[in-house]
Amino acid sequence: MTDQSEDDFFLPNLCEAQSILFLVLVAELLVLVLVLASSNLIDFSWIKLGLTSLLVQWLVLLSAGILCNLRTVLIRVSTGVATLIGYGVILLLTLIFSVASEWFFLPVDGPWQLTHTGIVTRNLLIAAVMTGIAFRYFYLQHQLRQQEKAELHSRIQALQSRIRPHFLFNSMNIIASLISVDPELAEEVVEDLSVLFRASLNDTSNEPVPLQEEISLCEKYVHIESLRLDDRLEVEWRIAVDTASIRIPMLTLQPLLENAIYHGIQPLPEGGLVIVDIREENKNLVLTITNPVAHENHLRETGNKMALENTRRRLEAIYGQNAEVTTRQNAQLFTTRVQYPIS
Repeated sequence: MTDQSEDDFFLPNLCEAQSILFLVLVAELLVLVLVLASSNLIDFSWIKLGLTSLLVQWLVLLSAGILCNLRTVLIRVSTGVATLIGYGVILLLTLIFSVASEWFFLPVDGPWQLTHTGIVTRNLLIAAVMTGIAFRYFYLQHQLRQQEKAELHSRIQALQSRIRPHFLFNSMNIIASLISVDPELAEEVVEDLSVLFRASLNDTSNEPVPLQEEISLCEKYVHIESLRLDDRLEVEWRIAVDTASIRIPMLTLQPLLENAIYHGIQPLPEGGLVIVDIREENKNLVLTITNPVAHENHLRETGNKMALENTRRRLEAIYGQNAEVTTRQNAQLFTTRVQYPIS
């Protein structure tokens, strides 16, 4: 017996409305094809279509209901055993419904004929073929989703497991310069840097954490950068939410803040102000980061777009199409806006 998690099981949750709608539509298309194949447009029988639809839809919905209730059992067994059980349930129901429907339309005291056996056998063959196609489709869809998740996880780990070399080297130079002047501050910078590295190497960085934890991480990053940029960097926090209750995927805000400092503040000799605005709008968390616009070369602009695109893909993978990452720029300011549902 092999215990599988919900994500490892190839059959979708047939209790969900979307799955039921899909099964009903596919079943009705199958009925239409069968009725058209056995007749022509001239003598097309709407009664036959209705009765066949009634039989098939009852069979499909009852099968979905039983497999839905057996899901907790099927998850605990191997894929092969789960497939056999599913096959057995559907074919048994097909046999019961087919025999019952043929008996129902038999004349009073009429004998069971070979024709009826042929119809029942035909229904079983059709059910076996269609179930095989459906199960194969579900399995391939499951494999595709697993592959996409694995690729996404690898891409996220590759992005999050690194801190830019220039930031690391600059931080080490700051620490080296502070050791003889202010050892306590140097020790504080080392602790902040270790927290940042621990977060970037965290295998569960896709799991949401309290927003206050992410903000604390950002403050440590800003502290290190402020030592490097001195009074050129100013960060203003505008927080209008409960940071203890709202959750956010770790390392969502920090890379965007790093992006704003690296592309907006660092190139400017006079520095500038980065504004981080966090608020709730229509049951969505909205993060807005505003930084000055620097006249940068193409390489910097490309890096800026790549960082934003990576953030967008990550949030869409977690929250689906409900997540948005948009940017806006004018002559003075570059604004990044992140929005996703509050769970």
